Amino acid sequence: MATTQVTDASFEADVLNSDEPVVVDFWAEWCGPCKMIAPALEEISEEMNGQVKITKLNIDENQDMAMKYGVRSIPMLILFKGGEPMATQVGAAPKGKLSDWIKSAL
Repeated sequence: MATTQVTDASFEADVLNSDEPVVVDFWAEWCGPCKMIAPALEEISEEMNGQVKITKLNIDENQDMAMKYGVRSIPMLILFKGGEPMATQVGAAPKGKLSDWIKSAL
């Protein structure tokens, strides 16, 4: 399962009401580091399918959720569990570090 797009409108249903933990990647088209971690997030999404759902929220198109969760620099990843933010990772990181971060937050 690849990463999925979420929007301000779908955030509650896709993230807050999800039965499994959800990582939200707050990103933008113009963000170089965001594009650098995208392939790693796709691979992690496949490898951890069934354990965690990885989603992407474009902050240029969906500013409400970015403001609500205090996104000031991107990429910013927030892991939600049971509708609550549990862990945050700011900035680009290698795939191994991103994977370890997700696993430690689960």
